[in-house]
Amino acid sequence: MNTNTMAALARQDKGGMPTHIREFLAFKLGHEEYGIDILRVQEIRSYEEPTRMANAPAYIKGVVNLRGVIVPIVDMRMKFNLEEVKYDGFTVVIVLNIGSQVIGMVVDGVSDVITLAPEQLRPVPELSSSIASDHLLAIGSLDDRMLILLDIEKLMRSEDMGLVSQSLQ
Repeated sequence: MNTNTMAALARQDKGGMPTHIREFLAFKLGHEEYGIDILRVQEIRSYEEPTRMANAPAYIKGVVNLRGVIVPIVDMRMKFNLEEVKYDGFTVVIVLNIGSQVIGMVVDGVSDVITLAPEQLRPVPELSSSIASDHLLAIGSLDDRMLILLDIEKLMRSEDMGLVSQSLQ
């Protein structure tokens, strides 16, 4: 982890000691468990088939009308090139607030909300993957599991997603 990542994750009190970190919403994609900053989450909804948009990438499933707001729906399983993408009773949409935009992301299910202390964070190893390394914050190490912590704002604002215009950043 670089110093900017650590600074973003662990806020320090006036004495310079790290305070408890923010909380993460844990969710499943395939066999892996990920975490995103809970402060970016607006709500969790059951999956409903979105209205398809012409010429959108395959991972953008379409849009839904959420109380008068048109929300693009991104299937994170397709975005991360997971082999099996199935929709069942556990499939949910996590509705996110990214800047002034609302975006929904389809995941296999949510687990819980986890608070991680600075000593529970491990650096992300340099690997070739479908997730750009600057979209990863750290690996959260818990007693019996590990969480891949995503910088969901950077990921959703990335140019290849095409969701958030440069003027909103």
